[in-house]
Amino acid sequence: MSVFILGIESSCDDTSAAVIADGIIRSNVIAGQDVHRKYGGVVPELASRAHQQNIVPVVELALREAGITRDEVSAVGFTKGPGLMGSLLVGASFAKGFALARNIPLIEVNHLHAHILVHFIEEQGNKPTFPSFPFICLLVSGGHTQLVMVRDHLDIEVLGQTIDDAAGEAFDKCAKIMGIPYPGGPGIDRNSKQGNPHAFRFPRPSLQGLDYSFSGLKTSFLYFLRDRQKNDPRFIEGNINDLCASLQFTIVEILIANLIMASRQTGVKRIALAGGVAANSALREAVVEYGNKNGWEVFLPKPSYTTDNAAMIAITAYFKYLNGDFSSHDSVPVARVSFKT
Repeated sequence: MSVFILGIESSCDDTSAAVIADGIIRSNVIAGQDVHRKYGGVVPELASRAHQQNIVPVVELALREAGITRDEVSAVGFTKGPGLMGSLLVGASFAKGFALARNIPLIEVNHLHAHILVHFIEEQGNKPTFPSFPFICLLVSGGHTQLVMVRDHLDIEVLGQTIDDAAGEAFDKCAKIMGIPYPGGPGIDRNSKQGNPHAFRFPRPSLQGLDYSFSGLKTSFLYFLRDRQKNDPRFIEGNINDLCASLQFTIVEILIANLIMASRQTGVKRIALAGGVAANSALREAVVEYGNKNGWEVFLPKPSYTTDNAAMIAITAYFKYLNGDFSSHDSVPVARVSFKT
């Protein structure tokens, strides 16, 4: 008898539901919220209200696309955190009600853990190559930047992480300074394709170990533009592609430097990317390039699995289901959470 896992993701501004059957994706429905674009970032109150409107139709569509009924669901996985509290509450409340009404297990999922396990999603008729254990994963998103050792589906250790801002936040904040619409990361990626990555040089952080820092780069970029605009008010407009390419080159170089160091220190040469910034074309190309030089076996997620989605919640809940790792209905969402499986 098949195990059908319904996954619910509502950590930020995307309402998503997915169904995984025995590890194979059956559906992955996402409802975005364009309302946030005009504010230049996600407005928490608007996000939670939109989740309330979207969650029922999104779940119904996910079940219909999966070809199953509500009564066939074996367990419900939901994002416990990290994320926006109001948004998390909508998803958690729905998942609890669904599980309680059908007397099926409830499974809480760490959003960061789920980003990593997208590498184990199997699609119908397409048998992927899963990374063997152990492997190192560079998890990069708007809110988190971490290097982790993955020893098993449910055994993960943090090797290094940002001590301040995340790489994705640096992309978005610097994009906003340049007048690039939200979300800024993809905009920088697009503009950089027509720019010179060596046109401008920005400082790299000096840290011991495998931790990251991006606050200094963000501040330096702001001051650099301020000083240049004193003499040329149209400096940004006239150099937008070179600015984007140079900024992106710097961020990718910082990310890759610690990834190389982690591989050398641990001897692990299986390398994976995960998180929203894993869709960045320069980062993907750099990991492949350095992988070829260093003998890495590289695993890149499908771009559709890099952003927030319920497929990653469902696959993580699937492995926790097989392990009998169920949650109490007393479980409550948490806006900030350390990396635990």
